[in-house]
Amino acid sequence: MSAVAAVARAVWDFVVGDDWRVALGVVLALAVTALVATSTVAAWWVLPLAVVALLADSLRRAARAGQRR
Repeated sequence: MSAVAAVARAVWDFVVGDDWRVALGVVLALAVTALVATSTVAAWWVLPLAVVALLADSLRRAARAGQRR
C-alpha cells in the first residue's frame, strides 16, 4: 500500500469511523449551519440540535442491534 493510500485510509477511518450515518449527519449539519448563517437568522442552534438528533438516532440503532443478539 502506498503512503498516500495509507494516509487516505487513516483519514477515512478517523472521520467516518464505525458509523457512516453519523459522519454524513455531521456534514449535513455543517452545511445547514452555513446556509442558515447566510440569512438573518442566528445559526448557533443548528449544531446542538443536530448533535442531539444524531446521538439519539445512534443510540436507538445500537439498542435495537443489541436486542437482536
